[in-house]
Amino acid sequence: MSGQEIATRYDASQVEQKWYQAWEEAGCFQPGEPDDRPVFSITIPPPNVTGSLHMGHALCYGLQDMLARFKRLTGHRVLVLPGQDHAGIATQSVVEKLLRSEGTSGAQIGREKFLERAWQWRRESGDTILGQFRRLGCSFDWTRERFTLDDHYADAVLRVFVDWFDRGLIYRGLRVVNWDPVLMTSVSDIETERKVVKGKLYRVRYPFADGSGHVVVATTRPETMLGDVAVAVNPSDPRYKDHVGKSLQLPLVGREIPLIADHHPDPEFGTGAVKVTPGHDADDFEIGQRHSLETLIVLDDRARVVEGYEPYSGLDRAEARKRIVADLQEQGYLEGEDAHEIALVVSSRSGEATEPLASEQWFVRQTELAAPAIEAVKSGQIRFFPERYSGIYLEWLENIRDWCVSRQLWWGHQIPVYYAEDGSVVAATSWEEAEVKSGKRIARQDTDVLDTWFSSGLWPFATLGWPEETSDLQEFFPTSVLVTSRDIIYLWVARMAMASLDATGKIPFHEVYVYATVLTEDGKRMSKSLGTGVDPMNVIQEKGADALRFTLFSQTGENQDIRYLERRTVDARNFANKVWNASRFVAQNLAGFDGAQPAELGEMDRWLLSRLAQAIQEVRAAYEGYDPQTACSALYRFFWSDLCDWYIEVSKGRLADEATRHAPQWVLETALRAFLVMLHPIMPHLTEEAASLMPRSQGMIANSSWPEVRPAWNDPQLEARVERWLDAVRTVRAMRAEMQVTPGKRLPELYFEGDLEGGETVIGSQAWFDAVVPGRPTGRFVSTTSFGSDFHLLVGDLVDSEKEAARLAKRLEALVDEAEKLEARVSNEDFVARAKPEIVERERLALADRKAEIEKVRTWLSVFSR
Repeated sequence: MSGQEIATRYDASQVEQKWYQAWEEAGCFQPGEPDDRPVFSITIPPPNVTGSLHMGHALCYGLQDMLARFKRLTGHRVLVLPGQDHAGIATQSVVEKLLRSEGTSGAQIGREKFLERAWQWRRESGDTILGQFRRLGCSFDWTRERFTLDDHYADAVLRVFVDWFDRGLIYRGLRVVNWDPVLMTSVSDIETERKVVKGKLYRVRYPFADGSGHVVVATTRPETMLGDVAVAVNPSDPRYKDHVGKSLQLPLVGREIPLIADHHPDPEFGTGAVKVTPGHDADDFEIGQRHSLETLIVLDDRARVVEGYEPYSGLDRAEARKRIVADLQEQGYLEGEDAHEIALVVSSRSGEATEPLASEQWFVRQTELAAPAIEAVKSGQIRFFPERYSGIYLEWLENIRDWCVSRQLWWGHQIPVYYAEDGSVVAATSWEEAEVKSGKRIARQDTDVLDTWFSSGLWPFATLGWPEETSDLQEFFPTSVLVTSRDIIYLWVARMAMASLDATGKIPFHEVYVYATVLTEDGKRMSKSLGTGVDPMNVIQEKGADALRFTLFSQTGENQDIRYLERRTVDARNFANKVWNASRFVAQNLAGFDGAQPAELGEMDRWLLSRLAQAIQEVRAAYEGYDPQTACSALYRFFWSDLCDWYIEVSKGRLADEATRHAPQWVLETALRAFLVMLHPIMPHLTEEAASLMPRSQGMIANSSWPEVRPAWNDPQLEARVERWLDAVRTVRAMRAEMQVTPGKRLPELYFEGDLEGGETVIGSQAWFDAVVPGRPTGRFVSTTSFGSDFHLLVGDLVDSEKEAARLAKRLEALVDEAEKLEARVSNEDFVARAKPEIVERERLALADRKAEIEKVRTWLSVFSR
């Protein structure tokens, strides 16, 4: 490319997809055959087949690509295995909507036809997010792509279920679940959202059956009182001590129910008495179990009142509430009602408030499975980054409850439980196996499917071939790291640990990296439904994937909340353009360079190599410590300041001279190549394109090795000496600016007093003087100081003395006024006592700065007032 005209602007749209295709064609994403390289493996969290890229995805999967690219550069054999989750409820909901748009429904076409339609949709539309991962630059091994309903994966799911069933870990039982009355299935906590709405708290009188008075019960859900089986009070509550054990008459229904004592009611809340409805409240269900109470179901799977409760039967729960409240009022049971905020549990798929519903479901006993998973973290086999998230993991496992794993859906892994003609049950991987195991004729298979989290809990090992002992399983399992959200530590991370340790005897991953949550600019949650989402695909289209990656990674450190600001992405795009133009400059100055190391290097050459050595070590440590923020900061600082602002500028004169250009050519090629390799995990497309500009090809960056640090490069003493030179340049430039001398305009002489340690040439060239002369000049001059050396600038005819004196006098007046105000503030005892210490200290530092500035301006004013 060196012989061609190189564009002055970097155009991501012309570059990114070109290089992604080149990497794929070159096999860069595949681990290759086994060898002596260390292995690094990730099985990516499978996105829902219904999903499309959002900003959280961009960070999560971008980070996995960053780690993979870094590990390849550091000599690892890397596998990042992609795939998708079948997303039971989400997909069923999408297909149902599709069918409705076609004038039909799942209920009309039946299970078999519905599944055919779902698979058709999956083939046509289900890979959207995988294509978006490619646009993001994710270097995943697409030859190993997996799906949780693949035949082999489904076999692994069935085997685990059957094993747990046969060991007594899976059972059928009655429990209260989150029931979605629109989708007509139970939903897990992760599939719900909490929504606070304005409602009412109704106070209802429950009369004693013997006519001796009544108990007032407060409830937000009077429609469920039809299923009340008791009223509970705390045994410590003195108001009810003499009444516990008596019978109450259930209003509107007439059924007698007991007043019981239980520790669950809070005596401080309301009247201290609560209605007990085990069929429609999880806490009430537990109370019912403790007291052997009946569980009555009064709302059906569509949240309508069931038969037997006339005149309310057939009404939906909202209408039933209105009718029941009106009847309570009419019959004298309603003591009053108050405005009250209610926390609803809303299904994130249907948008409907879920109904707590006691239902016959399949459950997993998790206590036995949890013990090894707890020990794996406590012993350090599995480590969390940040470490504090291990506490969330352990707290949940140490207080684990049985898990409802059945869902009333069609799309998913059908539960492998078979019913014989005599009603007995058996778990098996097929109908044929069920008949062999039971020795009976099988009549039917259970119609429910497994919770999606059940199948995804096997992801790290089932994707690698388990239960067969495949070469991938042997080589890449346990995986190296899981990159995941803090929201699913117990819903998924803990369950993977339990399933993996139980099925394979091994941990699923060595480390868990919990990435940050991406918020809006003003700190709100990103949400399409709320209109606060930012579509990363639009950002990629407009500014490039690398700009988006740098924007997100440069904020991702120990912090667990980051904010997306468009101006940061604009800055990242500008940074990419700066990298492009610096690479363009270097490429144009490497013509004829043969790559040979020069026999001798100058001090600025050796300074840049020392700075490069520091950057290589710092960036590597940041990548290894899951700290891309520090990596981005170190790379930006080295490139923009050390390489561009100083070394390139200092070297331009030598590069223009055939006799002196060899050393800076070698240093520039070495430093730029190393920088591009280090930046590659963050901005892969840009770095590959920039490297391709170089006249001397060194192969794809993606296939490169991490830059080595030569011991001779580290020179802290030289760095300190050069830093004193550069500080002198900054100080003298500031003095020129005060004199309103145009930047870059060369002046004849800069005088100095002190020891510049051989930095005259650098200071002169970079502060724009033809000569740097020792001594104090004669005539009118201004001065400044840096690291013990005084610098003097002859004013002469540079400025109009009268105008400059007037300007300085005005500046002095303003500074004195500012200083007096600051002095008054920090001398005020009330201010010092009331203000935060850091504010007081800030004001004191500002005062010191003003006083120093005043002295300098007075000195300069005396020069122009002579």
